[in-house]
Amino acid sequence: MCRALRSKHKPIIGLAGGIGAGKSVVARILTELGVGLVDSDALGLAVMSAPAVTETLRQWWGDSILDAAGTIDRRRVGDIVFNDAAERIRLEQLLYPSIARERAVLVERFQADPVVRAIVFDSPLLFETGLDRQCDTVWFVEAHREVRARRVTAARGWTPEELGRREKLQKPLDLKRAKADYSIVNNSDIDDLRLQVVRLFNLVLERTPRAKS
Repeated sequence: MCRALRSKHKPIIGLAGGIGAGKSVVARILTELGVGLVDSDALGLAVMSAPAVTETLRQWWGDSILDAAGTIDRRRVGDIVFNDAAERIRLEQLLYPSIARERAVLVERFQADPVVRAIVFDSPLLFETGLDRQCDTVWFVEAHREVRARRVTAARGWTPEELGRREKLQKPLDLKRAKADYSIVNNSDIDDLRLQVVRLFNLVLERTPRAKS
């Protein structure tokens, strides 16, 4: 393990991996084991939905980014920022400080909750945003590219080309894999994935002094 688990708090598990690898499924399994979830996508959506932020985005990009209910259409925003690096950076600068504050509140709450056994960061940009430095252990969720392509086609309607284009905006998978402490292979079924997650989670608890008390 590359990171020394700290004894004065519950372990924080960071999830990394390619788009469509199944990080959110791993996170869901962990919540079933009593882990508190910090979902960066959910935090981003909540921040983006704040009236002041919605109005700022409308001023930037017009009413076309709003759906019929007048709320932000994330798919339309995604089309803008994934095709324009400057706009993506501008959006990140607007959202990230608020997301970081909300994340810190959640972590503090989970650390104080005796029912919560650990914390997991489900973030598509764990290494890109430096969140890995807040983690006690990072797990790389692995899946074959063709498996990931099928998943994102079914879930998001992306072509394999779109998957490749978006992955190029992130750090290389080889680098993420090398920086992670453990790998989980998610090419088969949910039962096999759950066995791997349970095994790794138990190992993390064994290495955490607080968890032994």
